[in-house]
Amino acid sequence: MEDLYGRKKAYVNTGLIALNVLYFLVLEATGSSENTSFMVAHGAMYAPLVIEKGEYYRLITSVFMHFGISHIMNNMLILFILGDNLERALGHIKYLFFYLICGVGANIVSMAVNLGEYRNVVSAGASGAIFGVIGGLLYAVIINRGRLEDLSTRQLVVMIVCSLYFGFTSTGVDNAAHIAGLLIGIVMGILLYRRPRKKRNTEIWG
Repeated sequence: MEDLYGRKKAYVNTGLIALNVLYFLVLEATGSSENTSFMVAHGAMYAPLVIEKGEYYRLITSVFMHFGISHIMNNMLILFILGDNLERALGHIKYLFFYLICGVGANIVSMAVNLGEYRNVVSAGASGAIFGVIGGLLYAVIINRGRLEDLSTRQLVVMIVCSLYFGFTSTGVDNAAHIAGLLIGIVMGILLYRRPRKKRNTEIWG
Protein backbone atom coordinates (compact mmCIF):
# COMPACT_ATOMS: atom_id res chain seq x y z
CA MET A 1 0.00 0.00 0.00
CA GLU A 2 1.16 3.51 -0.80
CA ASP A 3 0.14 7.00 0.29
CA LEU A 4 -0.95 9.90 -1.92
CA TYR A 5 2.69 10.63 -2.78
CA GLY A 6 3.43 7.09 -3.91
CA ARG A 7 5.38 6.24 -0.77
CA LYS A 8 4.94 3.08 1.27
CA LYS A 9 2.61 3.50 4.24
CA ALA A 10 4.20 3.45 7.68
CA TYR A 11 1.97 1.00 9.53
CA VAL A 12 4.27 0.57 12.52
CA ASN A 13 4.64 4.28 13.20
CA THR A 14 0.88 4.73 12.98
CA GLY A 15 0.45 1.82 15.37
CA LEU A 16 2.94 3.28 17.85
CA ILE A 17 1.10 6.61 17.86
CA ALA A 18 -2.24 4.82 18.32
CA LEU A 19 -0.85 2.78 21.22
CA ASN A 20 0.47 5.90 22.96
CA VAL A 21 -2.85 7.71 22.54
CA LEU A 22 -4.88 4.67 23.61
CA TYR A 23 -2.88 4.14 26.80
CA PHE A 24 -3.11 7.85 27.57
CA LEU A 25 -6.91 7.73 27.24
CA VAL A 26 -7.07 4.65 29.48
CA LEU A 27 -4.98 6.41 32.13
CA GLU A 28 -7.13 9.52 31.96
CA ALA A 29 -10.31 7.44 32.17
CA THR A 30 -9.13 5.63 35.30
CA GLY A 31 -7.20 8.40 37.05
CA SER A 32 -4.90 11.27 36.13
CA SER A 33 -1.78 11.15 33.99
CA GLU A 34 -0.49 14.16 35.92
CA ASN A 35 -0.61 12.31 39.25
CA THR A 36 2.88 10.96 39.98
CA SER A 37 1.78 8.13 42.28
CA PHE A 38 -0.87 7.02 39.80
CA MET A 39 1.68 6.97 36.98
CA VAL A 40 4.12 4.89 39.04
CA ALA A 41 1.33 2.44 39.81
CA HIS A 42 0.67 2.05 36.08
CA GLY A 43 4.18 1.56 34.75
CA ALA A 44 6.18 4.80 34.86
CA MET A 45 9.95 4.67 35.36
CA TYR A 46 11.07 4.67 38.99
CA ALA A 47 14.57 3.35 39.58
CA PRO A 48 14.06 1.79 43.06
CA LEU A 49 11.25 -0.41 41.73
CA VAL A 50 13.28 -1.43 38.68
CA ILE A 51 16.46 -2.26 40.57
CA GLU A 52 15.20 -3.44 43.96
CA LYS A 53 11.92 -5.07 42.87
CA GLY A 54 13.03 -6.28 39.43
CA GLU A 55 10.19 -4.48 37.64
CA TYR A 56 12.09 -4.27 34.35
CA TYR A 57 8.88 -3.98 32.35
CA ARG A 58 8.91 -0.29 33.32
CA LEU A 59 11.75 0.27 30.87
CA ILE A 60 9.18 -0.37 28.10
CA THR A 61 5.82 0.66 29.57
CA SER A 62 7.09 4.12 30.49
CA VAL A 63 7.93 4.76 26.82
CA PHE A 64 4.18 4.68 26.11
CA MET A 65 3.13 6.93 29.00
CA HIS A 66 2.87 10.73 29.16
CA PHE A 67 2.30 13.35 31.83
CA GLY A 68 -0.68 15.36 30.61
CA ILE A 69 -2.18 16.31 27.27
CA SER A 70 0.52 18.76 26.14
CA HIS A 71 3.24 16.17 26.77
CA ILE A 72 1.67 13.53 24.56
CA MET A 73 0.56 16.03 21.89
CA ASN A 74 4.07 17.41 21.45
CA ASN A 75 5.68 13.97 21.29
CA MET A 76 3.12 12.43 18.97
CA LEU A 77 3.26 15.39 16.60
CA ILE A 78 7.02 14.98 16.17
CA LEU A 79 6.66 11.20 15.82
CA PHE A 80 3.92 11.68 13.20
CA ILE A 81 6.08 14.08 11.19
CA LEU A 82 9.37 12.14 11.34
CA GLY A 83 8.61 8.51 12.14
CA ASP A 84 7.13 7.67 8.74
CA ASN A 85 10.35 8.71 7.01
CA LEU A 86 12.52 6.44 9.11
CA GLU A 87 10.12 3.51 8.85
CA ARG A 88 10.22 3.70 5.06
CA ALA A 89 14.01 3.93 5.19
CA LEU A 90 14.46 0.95 7.53
CA GLY A 91 11.42 -1.22 6.84
CA HIS A 92 8.62 -2.12 9.25
CA ILE A 93 10.33 -4.73 11.45
CA LYS A 94 13.65 -2.90 11.72
CA TYR A 95 11.84 0.32 12.60
CA LEU A 96 9.90 -1.31 15.45
CA PHE A 97 13.11 -2.86 16.80
CA PHE A 98 14.90 0.49 16.40
CA TYR A 99 12.18 2.43 18.23
CA LEU A 100 11.99 0.06 21.20
CA ILE A 101 15.76 -0.19 21.59
CA CYS A 102 16.11 3.60 21.58
CA GLY A 103 13.31 4.00 24.13
CA VAL A 104 14.60 1.31 26.49
CA GLY A 105 18.23 2.38 26.06
CA ALA A 106 17.38 6.01 26.84
CA ASN A 107 15.57 4.88 30.00
CA ILE A 108 18.55 2.82 31.16
CA VAL A 109 20.98 5.71 30.67
CA SER A 110 18.59 8.14 32.36
CA MET A 111 18.21 5.80 35.32
CA ALA A 112 21.99 5.42 35.64
CA VAL A 113 22.53 9.20 35.51
CA ASN A 114 19.86 9.89 38.12
CA LEU A 115 21.19 7.21 40.45
CA GLY A 116 24.69 8.59 39.99
CA GLU A 117 23.38 11.96 41.17
CA TYR A 118 21.47 10.27 44.03
CA ARG A 119 18.10 11.26 42.61
CA ASN A 120 15.05 9.02 42.49
CA VAL A 121 12.77 10.58 39.88
CA VAL A 122 9.60 9.37 38.20
CA SER A 123 9.80 9.59 34.43
CA ALA A 124 7.68 8.68 31.42
CA GLY A 125 7.39 9.62 27.79
CA ALA A 126 8.34 8.67 24.25
CA SER A 127 10.91 11.45 23.88
CA GLY A 128 13.92 9.14 24.31
CA ALA A 129 12.67 6.95 21.46
CA ILE A 130 11.75 10.01 19.40
CA PHE A 131 15.21 11.52 19.82
CA GLY A 132 16.43 8.12 18.64
CA VAL A 133 14.30 8.50 15.51
CA ILE A 134 15.83 11.94 14.94
CA GLY A 135 19.34 10.49 15.38
CA GLY A 136 18.65 7.66 12.95
CA LEU A 137 17.24 10.09 10.40
CA LEU A 138 20.26 12.37 10.80
CA TYR A 139 22.57 9.50 9.89
CA ALA A 140 20.38 8.43 6.96
CA VAL A 141 20.15 11.98 5.62
CA ILE A 142 23.90 12.56 5.88
CA ILE A 143 24.84 9.43 3.94
CA ASN A 144 22.22 10.31 1.33
CA ARG A 145 24.11 13.52 0.61
CA GLY A 146 22.01 15.78 2.79
CA ARG A 147 18.47 14.75 1.85
CA LEU A 148 16.03 11.94 2.50
CA GLU A 149 12.55 12.39 1.00
CA ASP A 150 11.50 15.86 2.24
CA LEU A 151 14.08 16.06 5.04
CA SER A 152 17.44 17.83 4.92
CA THR A 153 20.45 17.81 7.21
CA ARG A 154 19.87 21.46 8.11
CA GLN A 155 16.28 20.83 9.17
CA LEU A 156 17.27 17.98 11.47
CA VAL A 157 20.21 19.84 13.00
CA VAL A 158 18.00 22.86 13.74
CA MET A 159 15.38 20.56 15.30
CA ILE A 160 18.01 18.85 17.46
CA VAL A 161 19.53 22.14 18.66
CA CYS A 162 16.13 23.70 19.42
CA SER A 163 14.85 20.58 21.21
CA LEU A 164 17.96 20.24 23.38
CA TYR A 165 17.97 23.96 24.15
CA PHE A 166 14.32 23.79 25.20
CA GLY A 167 15.09 20.79 27.39
CA PHE A 168 18.04 22.38 29.17
CA THR A 169 16.19 25.65 29.78
CA SER A 170 13.04 23.98 31.13
CA THR A 171 12.32 22.20 34.38
CA GLY A 172 11.18 18.60 34.69
CA VAL A 173 12.75 17.50 31.39
CA ASP A 174 14.77 14.28 31.20
CA ASN A 175 17.73 15.63 29.24
CA ALA A 176 19.80 12.50 29.89
CA ALA A 177 17.17 10.40 28.10
CA HIS A 178 17.06 12.86 25.20
CA ILE A 179 20.81 12.85 24.62
CA ALA A 180 21.04 9.09 25.13
CA GLY A 181 18.18 8.49 22.69
CA LEU A 182 19.84 10.71 20.09
CA LEU A 183 23.20 8.93 20.35
CA ILE A 184 21.65 5.46 20.44
CA GLY A 185 19.60 6.40 17.37
CA ILE A 186 22.72 7.39 15.45
CA VAL A 187 24.43 4.10 16.37
CA MET A 188 21.33 2.07 15.50
CA GLY A 189 21.09 3.94 12.21
CA ILE A 190 24.67 2.96 11.40
CA LEU A 191 23.88 -0.67 12.21
CA LEU A 192 20.49 -1.00 10.52
CA TYR A 193 20.26 1.51 7.67
CA ARG A 194 21.63 0.79 4.23
CA ARG A 195 21.62 3.40 1.52
CA PRO A 196 19.57 2.10 -1.43
CA ARG A 197 21.54 1.39 -4.58
CA LYS A 198 20.65 3.40 -7.61
CA LYS A 199 19.28 1.40 -10.49
CA ARG A 200 21.40 1.56 -13.57
CA ASN A 201 19.74 2.56 -16.81
CA THR A 202 20.25 -0.10 -19.46
CA GLU A 203 19.38 -0.02 -23.11
CA ILE A 204 18.72 -3.01 -25.31
CA TRP A 205 19.33 -2.68 -29.04
CA GLY A 206 17.56 -5.03 -31.41
